[in-house]
Amino acid sequence: MKRILFILFPLLLLTSCEEVISVDLDTQAPRLVIDGYMRWVKGTAGNEQSIRLSTTAGFYESTVPAVSGASVIVTDTDGNVFTFLEDGTTGIYRCFNFIPQLEMQYTLTVTVNGQVYTAVETMKPAPEITDITQESDGGFTGDEIEVRAFFTDNAATDDFYLYRFKTDYNAIPLFEAIEDRFINGNLFFALFSDADLSAGDQLQIDICGISERYYNYMNILTGVAGSNSGSPFSTPPATVRGNLLNTTDESNFALGYFAASEVETATYTVQ
Repeated sequence: MKRILFILFPLLLLTSCEEVISVDLDTQAPRLVIDGYMRWVKGTAGNEQSIRLSTTAGFYESTVPAVSGASVIVTDTDGNVFTFLEDGTTGIYRCFNFIPQLEMQYTLTVTVNGQVYTAVETMKPAPEITDITQESDGGFTGDEIEVRAFFTDNAATDDFYLYRFKTDYNAIPLFEAIEDRFINGNLFFALFSDADLSAGDQLQIDICGISERYYNYMNILTGVAGSNSGSPFSTPPATVRGNLLNTTDESNFALGYFAASEVETATYTVQ
């Protein structure tokens, strides 16, 4: 009898672990999210661009609510008007005649539900990737594969860059924003090292030229994301505001950012 009880007790413990616990969380009214990034990859026409409109959702929501029926327009200082039309009811608005120009100022205007949101950004140039190297002694433990993409910074300007690393085994890219304060005019590199990186993997490396304001935004955003580890129910210490302004009702602000970048991209096969 004692042996039977001894066996049943751990089985009961294991069974109790399967219980689903729902936690009541504080919620706020949905807020508009504008994801507008004009990417001009070097060597392409850059005429196809898209802007995504959605709203914030609750913690337990499995989908991102799309925002349909909006008017989405981008203009430049040359007087060109680019109209973005929605693809079905996806909340993704597309344009096929965009004209990318370095140092051109672009203005986004989104009108939805009687509210008008605007943002202004300038397209910044990206440096050329001149070499990619690989080492096998990277990381804190010295046993990770380390990939470096080299470029030369422009000494005549104050530059800001956004690195984007995308592997074929991870759906979420890794971002890093840097400034050229300590590398001005010198040869430098974008560095990627990961314990899961192995021979045969494909690594996409993007170096994007960005504005100082977007650099500051991405630094804060990645910092908040990094500090939000731990409890799955912890909340960010602050709401990260981008460059979007509601000209109808300032208190009803949108989240997200409107950015414009030239992009230098390369795909590297790990050796």
